[in-house]
Amino acid sequence: MFRISDFSRLTRVTIKTLRHYDRLGLLAPAFVDPATRYRYYAAHQVSRLQRIRALRDLGFSLEHVAHILDEEPGAGQATRAGLLRRLLERRRDEITGQMEEDARRLAQLEATLIELDRKRPALPDAVVHEVAPVRVATRRARVADLDQGAQALFEAVETDAAAARIRAAGPPLLIYHDRDHREADADIEAAVPVVPDASGAGGSVLRTLPGHSAAACMVYRGDYDQWAGIARGLMAWLETRRLEPAGPVREVYLQFSATEPARLGLPPQFIVTRREDLLTEMQIPVRSVAAGPGTTSSDSRRSSRASPRAAG
Repeated sequence: MFRISDFSRLTRVTIKTLRHYDRLGLLAPAFVDPATRYRYYAAHQVSRLQRIRALRDLGFSLEHVAHILDEEPGAGQATRAGLLRRLLERRRDEITGQMEEDARRLAQLEATLIELDRKRPALPDAVVHEVAPVRVATRRARVADLDQGAQALFEAVETDAAAARIRAAGPPLLIYHDRDHREADADIEAAVPVVPDASGAGGSVLRTLPGHSAAACMVYRGDYDQWAGIARGLMAWLETRRLEPAGPVREVYLQFSATEPARLGLPPQFIVTRREDLLTEMQIPVRSVAAGPGTTSSDSRRSSRASPRAAG
């Protein structure tokens, strides 16, 4: 039997840690002197302590360590091995996910440093995050003029949603389905969020816009004629981070103007009257660039424009 100080020196585990394991029931002393309260440990307990340390080195919490060591003590070797395998596989997946997230952050840091070295204006407000699915009423068309066509589509969809009383309190959005930029003969889709139980929307189509696990998002304030410069900057931002577009570009109108918001039942929190108060989010679904040439910025480049896309 070893006193706790000797056991600590033998195993290279601090006395504080041994006492902590005792309080948690992970490694109780083999004997506690009732008179002096000194803790004594047996030599065979070294193997349990080593297993605790090995599991901790793999990143398991003490709670999981206790579960692994003490689950079904009367079960057979195969049962215990199966439990350990499941927990190890789960931990492996957690570490893999964390490594991927750390790699993404590292790439972003390196890209920002490169931008600073090149004295290229960085876009600190551009972020990559998940975009959730959303239930919407939509109208899609190939329009002769991009600005006028988008406005007409939004007015039609908002009118349908108001008539059916299905409009949800969310921002409208416009989806660009063409691979290249088009001011004329453009394939676009205007969408407004609706309540989950909506069952009809007049001439508009009800559907769920798919979410994206990763989308580069940039919010800008003011008139829409900034779009081209922001798009070029965002595409350069993606290129530096070895990301490429993986789906249609979306514009989400977080604050927009409208001529008859009351008639259309538009959520008042999204309506502004001054053009400098317009607030728009550009969303580009992205993926990591595979080996070989990636998508070029021309896939999503668009020129400037002056008119808002919200319902009029």
